[in-house]
Amino acid sequence: MLKSFRYLFASVNQVSSTEIRRCVGTTSCFLQNDHFTPQNKVVPEAKRRPNIPRYPRTLSTLNSTTVPKPIVGTVLPKDESREFMAVFPDIVRDLTDAGRHTDIPEANKWFAKVLQYNVPTGKKYRGFALVYSYKKLVQPEKLTPENLRLAYIMGWCVEMLQAHFLVEDDIIDQSENRRGKPCWYKYNNLGLAAINDGLLLESGVYHLLRLYFRNMPYYLHTLELFLQVTQKTILGQHLDIHSTDLNGRPKFDKFTMDRYNSIVKYKTAFYSCYLPVALAMQMAGFKDDEMYRQAKTILLEMGHFFQVQDDYLDCFGESEITGKLGSKDIEAGKCSWLAVVALQRVTPKQRALFEQCYGYKDPVKVAAVKELYEQLGLPATYATYEEESYNLISTQIQQISRGLPHQIFFKFLDTIYRREG
Repeated sequence: MLKSFRYLFASVNQVSSTEIRRCVGTTSCFLQNDHFTPQNKVVPEAKRRPNIPRYPRTLSTLNSTTVPKPIVGTVLPKDESREFMAVFPDIVRDLTDAGRHTDIPEANKWFAKVLQYNVPTGKKYRGFALVYSYKKLVQPEKLTPENLRLAYIMGWCVEMLQAHFLVEDDIIDQSENRRGKPCWYKYNNLGLAAINDGLLLESGVYHLLRLYFRNMPYYLHTLELFLQVTQKTILGQHLDIHSTDLNGRPKFDKFTMDRYNSIVKYKTAFYSCYLPVALAMQMAGFKDDEMYRQAKTILLEMGHFFQVQDDYLDCFGESEITGKLGSKDIEAGKCSWLAVVALQRVTPKQRALFEQCYGYKDPVKVAAVKELYEQLGLPATYATYEEESYNLISTQIQQISRGLPHQIFFKFLDTIYRREG
């Protein structure tokens, strides 16, 4: 049986440096288990590990002090972010009106609209992460304007893959809003026709890869990585979908931490955290399998926290920042971190209430679930989880032994903790 997250954190000082280094391996010692605290106990204030460099960041997501809010989700300076954005019109032209399919202008015009509505409007974590990683990994003499532009294009490929997943995911979940505006399938009542638009976005990724990278020595490895990560994401989507029955009702017996961890690993962590860095490593000429393995271990852990945080913000985040109204996870009956931890703590009476209210769009029932979460102390549990996970991932980063710059991982960790939406 997995040790509790709390026990791991308390005992981490007792682990020798050799043992900690061993943790950055195929099977991580960072177990991503539940932060279980009995209802009759008070969650203590999270302790911070000494001697771990902490990049300047805002306090916990739950902090209500008047600290100036950072620019959310940026790992690139503003001028480089603008340069990244400046490439997107060229991406649209390459995929629509650059001499391609000239006999079907209607389809090209529609594809351009799909791209403009769905791709550049997010926070672009993944695209920015790829560019930042590439700049830190590549040899200085190879950081030419031409190569940097290729990194921008590769970053947009990742953003397009993300947009493809989100278009399809919103249809499956019957979501209403995405990034502060109607989901694409809701645009002009498109409905299921939007499935084809999601496929357009995915096909565009491979056209760009062929157009710009087919003569590069890493081209085959890049294709394989995109295909492998896409398959893993689809498998994670399967686990997510089948956490509810054919009528859309939650299968509460499947709401376990093991299943949740698998959903997060496959549906989110591989494409959100590992893919951008692995692509940057390929572009920079890294070929050591051990480097990729160590990077994957840490980045999957970051991806786990990224999703736990997303689950928390879905329920308790500010809608003006998240761009979401209500709680998508509660309304859709998702196997979320909050739901799983709640079911580990509820009394029989509370469980009956939870099952009566969870998975409905009725605002009264949504509010009842949120109130139950608060009664169970989940905001405090999340705050402790946030601080402890930061320290544990920091320890893992410290133990990277194969030449990967620690700064990359600390920067990403800092960016994840800053985000409020």
